[in-house]
Amino acid sequence: MKPQSAKGKGRRLQQWVRDLLIEVLGLHVEDVKSTSMGAGGEDLTLSHEAHQAFPCSIECKNVERVNVWQTYAQAVANCGNYEPVCVIKRNHHKPLVVVDAEYFVRLHLDDNSPQEA
Repeated sequence: MKPQSAKGKGRRLQQWVRDLLIEVLGLHVEDVKSTSMGAGGEDLTLSHEAHQAFPCSIECKNVERVNVWQTYAQAVANCGNYEPVCVIKRNHHKPLVVVDAEYFVRLHLDDNSPQEA
């Protein structure tokens, strides 16, 4: 695959994640920006308001063979004070998300904590 084609494939995944965040979280288009393919740091730049609704740092990989540990390490290196999240995808498969297991469980505790009687 040509480098230009690979970058286009990655860019489409970034834009898909951007559009999903805007639609599901009700964010403004200006709150979530897809960064250029050669830029360092996060793949999606979120505004302060967007980080309030979604306190994560996103790394996207659209490749046939992904090294999950290396991708997660890259997300950790770029996350700052936010939770590192990896969105991975390969041809003919749905995108998947990789997060820390403790963070994943805490997400469910916050939303589904037992109600006191």
